[in-house]
Amino acid sequence: MIYTAIYTGRDEEAVVLTHFIGGEPVGAGKAFPVHDPVTGTVMRQVHEADPEVVDRAVRAAREAARDWAALPVAERAGWLRRLAEGVEARFDDLVVAEIADTGKPLDQTRTLDIPRGIANFRAFAEIAAQRPDDAFHLSGLLSYTVRRPLGVVAAIVPWNLPFLLMTWKLAPALVAGNTVVVKPSEHTPGSAAVFAEICAAAGLPAGVVNIIFGYGSAGQLLVEHPGVDAVTFTGSTRTGSEIMRSVADRVKPISFELGGKNAGLVFEDCDLDRAVEGAVKSVFTNGGQVCLCTERLYVQRSIFEEFCARLASRAQEVEPQPMISFDHREKVLAYYALARSEGAKVLTGGSVPAFGDHRDSGYFVEPTVVTGLSEWSRFNREEIFGPVCHVAPFDSEAEAIDLANGGEYGLAATLWTTSLDRAHRVAQRLEAGLVWVNTWYSRDLRTPFGGVKLSGIGREGGLQSLDFYSAPTTITIKLEQPDA
Repeated sequence: MIYTAIYTGRDEEAVVLTHFIGGEPVGAGKAFPVHDPVTGTVMRQVHEADPEVVDRAVRAAREAARDWAALPVAERAGWLRRLAEGVEARFDDLVVAEIADTGKPLDQTRTLDIPRGIANFRAFAEIAAQRPDDAFHLSGLLSYTVRRPLGVVAAIVPWNLPFLLMTWKLAPALVAGNTVVVKPSEHTPGSAAVFAEICAAAGLPAGVVNIIFGYGSAGQLLVEHPGVDAVTFTGSTRTGSEIMRSVADRVKPISFELGGKNAGLVFEDCDLDRAVEGAVKSVFTNGGQVCLCTERLYVQRSIFEEFCARLASRAQEVEPQPMISFDHREKVLAYYALARSEGAKVLTGGSVPAFGDHRDSGYFVEPTVVTGLSEWSRFNREEIFGPVCHVAPFDSEAEAIDLANGGEYGLAATLWTTSLDRAHRVAQRLEAGLVWVNTWYSRDLRTPFGGVKLSGIGREGGLQSLDFYSAPTTITIKLEQPDA
């Protein structure tokens, strides 16, 4: 497949993306460049939010908060359905924006990223509309619980799945009655800018959704703003820790989906064809730039050599995908060099591909498989976020579980076996927020999503999202007994 930055016929370098505040475009702040990861060239300019812009966005959200919260849940769910229809109407424009920012393949963008965004709006509309309240009777008392929105939510969105993860946060926050200020990654502003036009075209009340652009400094201004009541963030563990420190004094609710160094366990009784193909998908999808990707594979010793040979062979057939930026490519390449310095055996990859065309100026790295490192090597302890995995053998089920649980992260794990007993037994002992058996990346939007240890705090998805984006109030009424 040839990666192209698909445009709409406009001179993109002459277009400066503006913030969306109070239902209107706001062209304030100095402009910064956004690069095409496929070619390394500047493709557009974007306004950077300064303190005044951040304050204006938060004030717009606060001004809209009371009226939005006062709407019945059914009406807010109706707005989510309208936004889903708006996304469908601008489907191709969103695909263009997403590919231009990330360099993703066309088929992945059309079949996953944008459709999942539509599904997020529709799923949370249904979940919220059907959610019952709790009520309890005891000794002449009636206690029942109502939930109120938190107020203004700051949503910090990463660059790897920009539209999908923006809608994953927006949909439950909005239907729960909050107004939102979104800060996309500086690398991927395009789909958020299109979504701002969708909100305006749908007639969404001004200030309910606000979008500001900028670097991490803009995000820091946003989460620290006293008018922000809660923060949802997806990104690196280091940034999550910094946000925690920033909001500690005001004790703001936080929901973090952070880094991962995810493990995959391959048992000798697996369907080897399925396990190899599953590993290819879980290691190399989106150039490994998915928090759920597998970076550590543990294979039972009896099939270790064959598995490694087949995985390395398949990795050579995987089309390289660009890293999001020059700096991120350099980070991944530094880990390739680190693996060698720590004594790894590189089975395939480990360098920069040569295409002989415009992609040679882009941010590509080779899909890579290594083995032979200690569990305590930096390569096996630190998140890389690239198209690479380390493969190691194990002898027993207990050893496999210990290896998988040995790291500081705990977001996701995969398990390949044909034994139903083993599947249940091992899956329940893995220290991860999500465990897939004989599959990867399969998601039901009603189920909880999130990690343990350094992989995050809290859960989102289904009712868990609505729980985070709202606070319970318990009301207790004394029931007077009638005279006999």
